[in-house]
Amino acid sequence: MLRRKIQSVLKDYFQSDSNKVLLLDGARQIGKSFIIRYEGNKFFKNYVEINFLEDKNGERLFENVSTTKDFYLKLSAIAGDKMGPKKDTLIFLDEIQAYPELLTLLKFLKDEDRFTYIASGSLLGVTMNKTLSKPGGRILKKKMYPLDFEEFLWANGVGAEVISYMREQYRKEESIDESLHRKFLDLFKKYLLVGGLPDAVNTFIDTSNIVAVRAVHDEIFGLYKEDASQYDSDNSLKIRRIYEMIPSNMENKKKRLHYQDIEEKKGKRNSDYEAELEYLISSGISLEVLAVSNPKFPLRESEQKKLIKLYLNDVGLLTNLLYRYNINAVIVADNSINLGAVYETAVAQELIAHDYVLRYYDNKTKGEVDFIVDDYDTLSALPIEVKSGNDFKRHRALDKFVQNEDYNIKNAILFSNSRDVQRVGKVIYMPIYYVMFLEPSVPEEVVIN
Repeated sequence: MLRRKIQSVLKDYFQSDSNKVLLLDGARQIGKSFIIRYEGNKFFKNYVEINFLEDKNGERLFENVSTTKDFYLKLSAIAGDKMGPKKDTLIFLDEIQAYPELLTLLKFLKDEDRFTYIASGSLLGVTMNKTLSKPGGRILKKKMYPLDFEEFLWANGVGAEVISYMREQYRKEESIDESLHRKFLDLFKKYLLVGGLPDAVNTFIDTSNIVAVRAVHDEIFGLYKEDASQYDSDNSLKIRRIYEMIPSNMENKKKRLHYQDIEEKKGKRNSDYEAELEYLISSGISLEVLAVSNPKFPLRESEQKKLIKLYLNDVGLLTNLLYRYNINAVIVADNSINLGAVYETAVAQELIAHDYVLRYYDNKTKGEVDFIVDDYDTLSALPIEVKSGNDFKRHRALDKFVQNEDYNIKNAILFSNSRDVQRVGKVIYMPIYYVMFLEPSVPEEVVIN
């Protein structure tokens, strides 16, 4: 079984007697249902799972449920023998977006507090926006993503001791030794090929066969496109077109989404595709990177929602589309292959899994950076540059950026394949696998006197 970081969240929730219903949001095929099922059966004597998407495509037992009385009646029809006391009974409401009205009902189910509830789904952002009566303060929503690199290391048998050692080296801005570097750079490149979708990771662990792993990628990529068709039949072609454009956009210098290319019509703009973009981002199958016009802390103040980049939610899906079965394109250093888009996708995947908002800055005269995040410790913006080649120390745009005194930049990080950690001016050079340790610091408490 794959160990996931979300397990600690589930454990805390199940043991907390919370006054909220935990709602786990994320793309399909990332392991939400499996991990809730696994933890739920550990903590509760009576475990009941209802998949509303299957119900909607089958018996439609819960289709017209509008009151808690109706819900309990239907629940008893399929799980009457498991409806015990709250402390012993977990009701898992899976794919809850299939019946949006049940999101509203969650509030009343929680108020009556007969059982412990947990829910999961995809497209929850879109669904909740369309729900007239929202569940309000009764919902605790958490996002889940494909396996990040540390979870991938766990899956491949890497022990806690060596990861702890690497984390300490990262904090001290020091390198690991050459043998460990080779091992973890090799594992990172395998992560680029396999990605973090659980079925792909399990297939890799069981077979080490890239052909079998790619078959999983094909199936999930097709599923994501099919979901788009079912979600919005009127705009499904545009949604699929934008989704399929992501890899080619990543090969462009700016990597931005060009709206006129979607339907090959001039004059198109962001407002013409708001619904399609909302689907791709809210469903979790695409990662949105927003431009900022002024790269100063806090970055939210200067977000530009029209100039966006889109990344696939999983780097394995990208390398499947770009290189198919040729693993040497990633594993073997080859200057003829530009892996910039692949490395950026992996870093975007890592940053968003660590609760960062994805943003970038691009200005011809003032410099540009791949990603920029808020650093709350220094009250400044932290630029992050990603390099896949050997010339990673050539970065005029980043130099221009950090030297601009108006931006108040304290530090910048440049990730590359190099082992050596060193600080040159404001730029800290780090090996690419250290990205797994980059996360916002959260203190245990902050006392206001």
